[in-house]
Amino acid sequence: MSTPRLSVILITHNEAGNIAACLASVAFADEWIVVDSGSTDGTAEIARSLGAHVVVTPDWPGFGAQKNRALALATGAFVFSIDADERVTPELAASIGQVLATVESAAAGYELSRLSNFCGQWMRHGDWYPDRVLRLFRREAGRFSDDQVHERLIVDGQVRRLSGELLHHSMPTLEGALDKMNRYSSGRAADKVASGSTGGLGSALAHGLWAFLRCYILHRGFLDGRLGFVLAVYVAENTYYRYLKMGLLAQSH
Repeated sequence: MSTPRLSVILITHNEAGNIAACLASVAFADEWIVVDSGSTDGTAEIARSLGAHVVVTPDWPGFGAQKNRALALATGAFVFSIDADERVTPELAASIGQVLATVESAAAGYELSRLSNFCGQWMRHGDWYPDRVLRLFRREAGRFSDDQVHERLIVDGQVRRLSGELLHHSMPTLEGALDKMNRYSSGRAADKVASGSTGGLGSALAHGLWAFLRCYILHRGFLDGRLGFVLAVYVAENTYYRYLKMGLLAQSH
């Protein structure tokens, strides 16, 4: 059996509403690796029924470590990392196909633009677009950082850019967005404190204000209308709580 050209990897937890559409958008791949952290809604079963190789882990080590588990199971020459709430567009799929057709001259990694949906609207300005993310890479050249949240894909070698967009059905409701903000700001604060960074009320206020101005004014979030303002406030609040939690964590150590 020949070595697969492309492996798709993703990690899941209770993504029954997303997993089928996600895998359908990457049906062109040679193998699909799903590492599930104990879903109770049938996510693993759905993924298996669609041809994915599914491994269920009893623990949750954080996003970076969990994605490295998935990467360790991949056998393709190239790997594409995707989240369950993301979809590859036909244009992006064609760009990936062009890379696979010219493997010898291909770069070590490829970044692309991600278009995210916030409360029912595609956000084409502000901090969220163009959201450059590194997702396609030679298997032997890449690994994920060990961050609990906002893990980074680290690639050894040249990185180029792909045409086409990755659609991100990120936060369909404000309630879900606020819940995600609380969880992610806590995880990011823990990562920052572990790396030696500090926070507090003063830095929380300063960074939060700058985040709003950057998102709404500098990156022209106002062009997204009413939800552009809401998103800028959301980004600012997320930043504020991250730095505030950093200060509280540092005091408790």
